[in-house]
This record gives sequence, C-alpha cells and structure tokens, in this order.
Amino acid sequence: MATTAEEPAAQVAAEYRAFARQEARGRSAAYESLAESVAADAALVSYVCSLPEAKRQPNLLFAAARYLLGAAPGLPELRDLVSRSRAELTEVMLSHRTQTNEPARCATLLPALAQLPGPLALIEVGASAGLTLLVDTYSYDYAGHRLAGRDPLAPTLRCEPRGPVPLPEAVPEVVWRAGLDLNPLDVNDAADVRWLTCLVWPGEGDRQERLAAAVASARRDPPAVHRGDLLTDLPALAAQAPAGATLVVYHTSVLTYVAPGDRGRFFTAVGDLGAVWLSNEGPGVVPGIGSAAPEQSAHLLIRDGRTPLAHADSHGTWLRWLG
Repeated sequence: MATTAEEPAAQVAAEYRAFARQEARGRSAAYESLAESVAADAALVSYVCSLPEAKRQPNLLFAAARYLLGAAPGLPELRDLVSRSRAELTEVMLSHRTQTNEPARCATLLPALAQLPGPLALIEVGASAGLTLLVDTYSYDYAGHRLAGRDPLAPTLRCEPRGPVPLPEAVPEVVWRAGLDLNPLDVNDAADVRWLTCLVWPGEGDRQERLAAAVASARRDPPAVHRGDLLTDLPALAAQAPAGATLVVYHTSVLTYVAPGDRGRFFTAVGDLGAVWLSNEGPGVVPGIGSAAPEQSAHLLIRDGRTPLAHADSHGTWLRWLG
C-alpha cells in the first residue's frame, strides 16, 4: 500500500496524464507532451504537491509559467522556472485562477437561448471577463448557417452542428446582462487580458485571434461583471434583472471547481430564483443526469438541472443536439 506521502504524488501524476490524454490530445500537442512529461518528473510532481489541492491543475501551472516566461513552456523551461523562480511561480498560481473565457462557447449556448421567449436577461456565473455574456454581440457560422450579431466588428464564431440542432434565424434580444465571479477580470486591464491569453493552449488554431477580437468588442461595450460568490450573491444580483424579461442563469466549466456539497447549495439557490438555468459542464457535475458522449472532454448542456439538451465541445467548436 502507498504511503500517505506517496498518495498525493500518484494522484497528481494521474491527473496530469488524464489531462494529456483526455483534454489536450487532439487540441494541443505541446500541452499533451508537457503534461505527460510532468507526470513522469518527480521534482515537478513534488512541486505541484506543495501547492494547495485547488491550485494543482495543469491549466493553471502551464498558464502561470507562460505568464512569467512570455511564451508557452516546454519541459526544460518549466523545470528551470521551478528551480530558479519557484516563489514567483507559486505567487502567480496562488493569485490567479483558471478563468478561461472562450467566446466560442456562446455558439453552444445560442440555440438553447434562442428557444426562450424574449427579451432575455442574462446572468453568467463564473463570468471571468464577461466575454461569454456577449451572446448577441458575436456573429455565428454553423457550417454555412450564418447569423449576424449586433457588433459587425466582433468575431464570427464557427461551430459544427451535429444532430438536430435547432439553429435560430437571428440572435436573441438581450436587454440586460451581468456576470458574477470571485475574481472578475477587466477587459481594459492589460495584466488581466495577458492572463486570458496565457490560458489559451498553444496549437489551437485561431483561438488567440478570436480572443483578441472578442476583447476589443467587449471594450467597446463592457459587460458588467460583479465580484461575488455564486453561493451567496446570486439572489441579490438576480433581483436586479428587469421585469418582463426571461431571466437565464448559465455557466460553463465552473462547477467542476466547486465542492460537491456546495454544488448542491447552488442548485437549490438557482431553483429558488424561478429562472431558466443552463448548465454547460462536464458529465457528472449535475447529479442524476447521465448522457455519455462519444467525444472526449464533451460537456453536457442541461436545462433546469433536469433536461439534457446537447453534448458540446468544451471550447465551442461543435454541438451535438440530443433528440
């Protein structure tokens, strides 16, 4: 049996291998290779184990290294950083979060939002810089089915529809929007935007260009992102939504970082609001909902905690509707 000291190391190594094989594979060859190398490197695993458990994610380590180095790290650069600048790296990891704000995720939410009676009032939980609050701002291309957003300079989000996706003819009308985040990022703050760029994985096509265009669009009409906790501050924010609009609360890749017991408290809080709730998370995050996808790292889009709507790529490149 493994000793107590060995168990965290084995767990960290397994998590980095899982990241390599289930998340980075097919997306970022550089991060797939780096995650496998970290898992096999005792010194790097030991460093990761020295961090609080909530700060051990590969995404966070690689982004923090990139933030300090100015470029995506390889194994030698990461080893050198841990050896020579351990305190500085640790400070960045402790003070930052994996707040990936991929605007293309809007393409996986849009068909569900467009089915709701308008106008809409939107609250995004875990909103980061608010780029996925701008659902009506972007234009869309679903394999030739195109929709124009309200900002002609905003990026066009491309998403492959699979199955009977109910593609709308127009973006929905949004009359109010607000985000909630423990650590909101500001699109007008250079350091915050640099952190967002560091969270983009190397080798993922045009994600960097899309992020830059989305940030430029958000700067023209900044969304309101409030500092707050999803467990305690959501009801007060929801009370600010205008009467007569359909209130929608949604989130993507957020609840996986929330303890299971606290997820239950959040589910209850959302249910008490009388809002439409769209959860776009990994399988198993919402209990009692099982719908396995053939694709790795697929998210499950669920309405009101009960009805699975679709499988979705975690970065918004495809959407498979269920039905």
